Amino acid sequence: MDEKKLKEIIGKIKNGGMSRQKALELLRQLPYQDMGYAKIDHHRAVRKGYPEVIYAEGKTPMQIIRIAGEIYNKSNTVLITRVDNEKYAQIKGKLPAHYYSDKGRVIRIGRQASCKTRPAVPVLTAGTSDIGVAEEAAVTLEAMGNRTERIYDVGVAGIHRVLSQTKKLEKSRVIVVVAGMDGVLPSIVGGLVRQPVIAVPTSCGYGTSLSGLAPLLTMLNSCAPGVLVVNIDNGFGAGYAASLINCI
Repeated sequence: MDEKKLKEIIGKIKNGGMSRQKALELLRQLPYQDMGYAKIDHHRAVRKGYPEVIYAEGKTPMQIIRIAGEIYNKSNTVLITRVDNEKYAQIKGKLPAHYYSDKGRVIRIGRQASCKTRPAVPVLTAGTSDIGVAEEAAVTLEAMGNRTERIYDVGVAGIHRVLSQTKKLEKSRVIVVVAGMDGVLPSIVGGLVRQPVIAVPTSCGYGTSLSGLAPLLTMLNSCAPGVLVVNIDNGFGAGYAASLINCI
């Protein structure tokens, strides 16, 4: 259920195209549906513009399938994050037509109407090892109706690589930058462009990176204005936030 569907129902009641009883049946499971092991927030699309997203870790394959089915029946679009290859093998034949990113560990069933008037959102990585987190961000953006521009392996060890992409970056409304190791790339990008930069620290790096804590602190301490930081490896959170900026 989303705002468009609600307006459609209200309009049909008003012009006699739908009975109050039928409308009540459609709205009965707002604001949430209690499945015992999960309470699906069908009202979220009205509040946030996109349905509840399924976090697959800790859920059984059958729970994922049933929750996804209920969300899809109401919204025609579902996003499932943190789906490893083993779990995907158990659920893929029981889901509606979908796209699966094994690198990003994310499933997209359908997608929202495209933000056609908005530019593509660049998703950058410092290195190839950061691509998994970046793919989670990119698929999230695409599920929410955005176009993306993947610009991978442009870290500061060869800074000319990101400098060569400046014209592309300047055409955007928001940029997602994913980096591990020293986590410097978001600061560099933030100093080159006027657009807000959503920085994503990754757990990629040697011992002193402390599983992503070092790049997280670097990004939080950035001196470049306009750099915003999400949690370690949180590509989904970065993609979601970037979509809100790009589409509103």
